[in-house]
Amino acid sequence: MKKDKYREIIKKLLSSKDKLSVFREIPVNEQGFVLLSSSKYLQQEILNKLKNNEIVSLLHYLDPDEVTDLLQRIGKYRRKKILKNLNKEIRNKVEFLLRFAPDTAAGIMDLNYIEVDKNINFKELGKIIQKYEEKTGKVPAILAVEDGFLVGELPVHSIAIGKSNEKISKYITKVPCINYNKDENEIIKIFRKNPHNKIVVLDDDNSILGVIYSDDILKLIEKHSTNHLRKFAGVSKEEDVFDSPLTKVKNRYKWLIINLGTAFLAASVVAFFEKTIAAYTLLAVYMPIVAGMGGNAGTQTLAVMVRGLALKEIELETSKKVIINETIAGGINGLINGSIVAIVAFLFNKNPLLGFVVGIAMIINLVIAGLFGGIVPLIMKKLGKDPASSATIFITTATDVCGFFAFLGLASLIL
Repeated sequence: MKKDKYREIIKKLLSSKDKLSVFREIPVNEQGFVLLSSSKYLQQEILNKLKNNEIVSLLHYLDPDEVTDLLQRIGKYRRKKILKNLNKEIRNKVEFLLRFAPDTAAGIMDLNYIEVDKNINFKELGKIIQKYEEKTGKVPAILAVEDGFLVGELPVHSIAIGKSNEKISKYITKVPCINYNKDENEIIKIFRKNPHNKIVVLDDDNSILGVIYSDDILKLIEKHSTNHLRKFAGVSKEEDVFDSPLTKVKNRYKWLIINLGTAFLAASVVAFFEKTIAAYTLLAVYMPIVAGMGGNAGTQTLAVMVRGLALKEIELETSKKVIINETIAGGINGLINGSIVAIVAFLFNKNPLLGFVVGIAMIINLVIAGLFGGIVPLIMKKLGKDPASSATIFITTATDVCGFFAFLGLASLIL
């Protein structure tokens, strides 16, 4: 319910010319949560206009990791002034979190946890948890340690099961860990292997630094999905919906120029068969179908390959089986779709040869789509380029050029 409420507030902010006045009407205990639910652009716009004492007031209602997220949007000089006005306990935690890069495990972790010796009993644990709750108002993650090193996690529900004099060691479960300096891709990879769980962040000496909760990881996955979507479209990840026209042009024009060049390449193939098209005008009707199906099939293969590369499941050296599978799948899909379009061409145009040409061209182009959709992202990754943003243009070029060449070439030979 609160999320829906925050969305409505954000819509109101975005549609207002005086965003600051609208924001100040929000109850101070909700202002921070509204900002956290907003885009980076809106966060920076509001924070830059607020007075320091207003920022301190709204930060009072947030957790240290949430305070850290917002303070990272503020310049270092002003950030120091704001930190001085936070209460000592929060300030110490935030200063600790700010030491780490925001896109690493330590930059995402939460400090809502307690360390307890694995040999204590539930009565002793209850006192520790009660003291923590009185201090923070939160139920912590319970991490069991031995000689300062992590042993595992004690599930909260075990508190209701265990007897007061019983040792907690019987109920300790394994918990995934990650080094504090690992990047977001590593966090997601570990989470996929251990879903619905938290990840403990460790220092180089294996001491505990913090905990990454599943809801934060899900937000991370959502962010990565959005970035991949932008890259597929040739849009910079730094680009925001509220950027100026010049900024948007700067982020996109290179890809559009490259696309223009490949479009001329495909057009030159069509021009080569100008006489064939003039003799059989129906070919012009089916050309975009052949090319479009190839492009779509190539994008599907690319999406699978990019995901595999992101999760470190495949590499160029070990990709032979994957490429063969994608090529075979392309051929089978080409056979299915080629048969359908051949039947349509025969029924509507009363020309079995035309149906045959379109069908075979479709099969050839979807094989090309599977092959290039599998190989190109791997080559781009090997060359140090981002496959999500760079591979699409080469795959669509291959399917357009090869699709037109196969279709028009067969037509010139058979029709």
